[in-house]
Amino acid sequence: MEHPQTQMRREIDEIPTAVERLLSKGRLAIQDAARAAAARDPAFAITIARGTSDHACTYLKYASELMLGLPVASVGPSVASIYGAHLRLQQSLCIAVSQSGMSPDIVELARMARFDGALSVAITNNRHSPLAESSSHTLDICAGPERSVAATKTFVNSVVTALLLLAEWKQDAELIAALHRLPDLLNGATKLDWPEVRENLTGDRSLFTLGRGPAWAISNEAALKFKETCQLHAESYSSAEVLHGPVSIVGEGFPVICFAAEDRAERAVAEIADQIAQKGAKVFITSPKVSHATAIDHVRTDHPLTDPISLIVSFYAMVERFAVERGIDPDTPRHLQKVTETL
Repeated sequence: MEHPQTQMRREIDEIPTAVERLLSKGRLAIQDAARAAAARDPAFAITIARGTSDHACTYLKYASELMLGLPVASVGPSVASIYGAHLRLQQSLCIAVSQSGMSPDIVELARMARFDGALSVAITNNRHSPLAESSSHTLDICAGPERSVAATKTFVNSVVTALLLLAEWKQDAELIAALHRLPDLLNGATKLDWPEVRENLTGDRSLFTLGRGPAWAISNEAALKFKETCQLHAESYSSAEVLHGPVSIVGEGFPVICFAAEDRAERAVAEIADQIAQKGAKVFITSPKVSHATAIDHVRTDHPLTDPISLIVSFYAMVERFAVERGIDPDTPRHLQKVTETL
């Protein structure tokens, strides 16, 4: 039976167009911020975010450290908004990510970071927001209106914005070219919805999502989306950590989804996937380099830093359909609203 299309599904289908719009309309502001960052030559960077936006920051952290050798730390917004502490941020870069730019705690830490000497950059879908006004540079992610409570295209565009900022900063022509190839490739990724994964998920048990490096950020986002859209408990781990305790709860048929990009971590993630599968778990992975886990369809992008983006797009397509099949409206998760304002 054909299900009515949800707003979440429509927004997933809009992702390729949203990325194309960002690359064409947002690049000048990104280049300006990249020049300012290069001139500052920071010793370190901090990020400010919560929820889905914080997962985009985790992606940014790995990309920055791999590309630029620039260490990145996430700072809890309550340091400023609750505790009123000041940080030693001279010669640092501060990147705040928020689709709405409205949450008071995010805004307060961004404002304080700028006061404390950081070069501050806001990545947001609202260039007229309080966060934008509190920052030295505002990067509009150009995602367009996102009405479903579960963020999809704003997450993807936040990641692309961050990657393009780093690529312009480093003048990395290879990554810039890979980002410009993304819209066509993501169009293909929207058409994969992993039926073999859906068939092995149930509503009365937990599951693990795993990744390594930038793909761990995707694993974090996936676990959150299971909770938001399906009322299903999921925990995300680095594949390097899951054997250090969490694997103890794995039993026969326990579902695990492993996100593997075509990078130096792929074989290590595949080896862990096989080990967990041999313990009786039902393990799915976006890699062909396994002998016991189940490889699932995925779109590769010919660049290790853009590969994980296509994986989350296919995951979104899968989790939206799974929610609908469970009789849950993913557009209106219980207890949640589109903009969460915390102090």
